[in-house]
Amino acid sequence: MKIINQFLNYFLTLCLSSVLLPADNSKILSLKGKKGPGLGKTIVLVSGDEEYRTEESMPMLAKILTQKHGFSCKVLFAWDKKRKYIDPNNQEGVIGWEHLKDADLMLIGTRFRKPNATDAEYITNFLNSGKPIVGIRTSTHAFNGGEKFGDKISYGQFGPLIMGEGWVSHHGKHKGEGARGMIETDNAAHPILKGVTDVFGPSDVYGIRRLTEEDTILMRGAVTESLDPDSSFVDAKNDPMQPLAWLHPYIAPNGKKGTTFCTTMGASVDLVSEDLRRMLVNSVYFLTGLKVPEKADVKYVDPFYPSFYGFIRDKEFWPGQDMQAEDYGLGMSPHAPDPKGTPEWGFRPTSKK
Repeated sequence: MKIINQFLNYFLTLCLSSVLLPADNSKILSLKGKKGPGLGKTIVLVSGDEEYRTEESMPMLAKILTQKHGFSCKVLFAWDKKRKYIDPNNQEGVIGWEHLKDADLMLIGTRFRKPNATDAEYITNFLNSGKPIVGIRTSTHAFNGGEKFGDKISYGQFGPLIMGEGWVSHHGKHKGEGARGMIETDNAAHPILKGVTDVFGPSDVYGIRRLTEEDTILMRGAVTESLDPDSSFVDAKNDPMQPLAWLHPYIAPNGKKGTTFCTTMGASVDLVSEDLRRMLVNSVYFLTGLKVPEKADVKYVDPFYPSFYGFIRDKEFWPGQDMQAEDYGLGMSPHAPDPKGTPEWGFRPTSKK
């Protein structure tokens, strides 16, 4: 009996130890704030979408936030089922949600993700703290399924209830008509718009229908005839112009109130726009209670070579890329092939390698 008890104690200790082991930090990109007003604050940036290449854009934004503004950043990625390589097509693959425990703000760009119950609890607790969220592009349909955050908000309701809008439509022609940001005159003096004048993205304008008088629209999206930044407007689709960026007051599952900033721009190629990057950085300052700079420095820290947006159906693509979190770190400038069917778009930096 004594031997059995010793074995049981050993077994329980082993099990408890495995539960308490620290998370595998090799699966996230962790960057410390260098210097700046954001020093001491932590931003968790969540990538994980099949189409708009947030695995490229989130590390780029994290570098700007850490090296130029002082925020510490942790970038989460979606991994394949065996956790060997980054795989945005795996909707259940985002690793690192537990880092929300220490976050001051979440910057999210996921699409139709399906977190497990444990990870959903981390997201629920973040919401219940009333902390701010910045969402880009598909954050309006960040999660999918009937499971719930705190038995109150289903995965599918995250967009409408937390971000202010869910998936509606492509208001502009996908991969054919671009988006020109037009500042909302009544809110032109808002701090998030400091230094923001020229915003263009080759991703199309999304349809919007749920915003109310409680939301603060900062920018609308004018549909353009082509993906050329100098192309004319499509008048028939711009009356009225759809909201492109707004602030939304959300109510957490526990009833606590918080604020989100959302823009339906956010493909990695959209972020070639300096002023779009500036608007996102400004929103981080504003939502964390810091004074927004007159013209925030948003120059790339490392060269940025965004691939064009589009679904990647080739099952061998992501295993062949074999991307790891460290491949997006400081000093690194990864570049990936464009998806099949990509239109010509010569308005972005490209690698000579």
